[in-house]
Amino acid sequence: MAAKKLDQLVNDVENYVECWKQFNRFVTLARAKKFTPEDETEFLDTKSILIQQLELIMSLVELVAPSREEIHAVVGDAPSLRCLSELNEGAFRKLENQWHKIYIDWHALLGQLRVRQRGETSMYGLGSMFGKKG
Repeated sequence: MAAKKLDQLVNDVENYVECWKQFNRFVTLARAKKFTPEDETEFLDTKSILIQQLELIMSLVELVAPSREEIHAVVGDAPSLRCLSELNEGAFRKLENQWHKIYIDWHALLGQLRVRQRGETSMYGLGSMFGKKG
């Protein structure tokens, strides 16, 4: 992958991770039942960005982890802050665990991309996380 494209991909993944963190912030608001109509609108916008940016990133790399299905499941299981606020504690824990697994997967990918960005010759395990698309 050309250096400029790799730099852009790293930037895209960094922005995606920040958006993924925003999603969790909204889940926390819903759990506390402390959200406004504006938060609800922002939450829906955040979900849109997550799904659209996922497709952009996946057009550049073939992700093994996190998978499209895992991300769609977490985002799909959170239709609105109002719906989330009605979940029981066990459902919140399950959602948070799924979110956290995906969060860790994104950071692993980001770390591997940064290794490539620095021009390291040893890329042990890189192929298991993603492959080039041509």
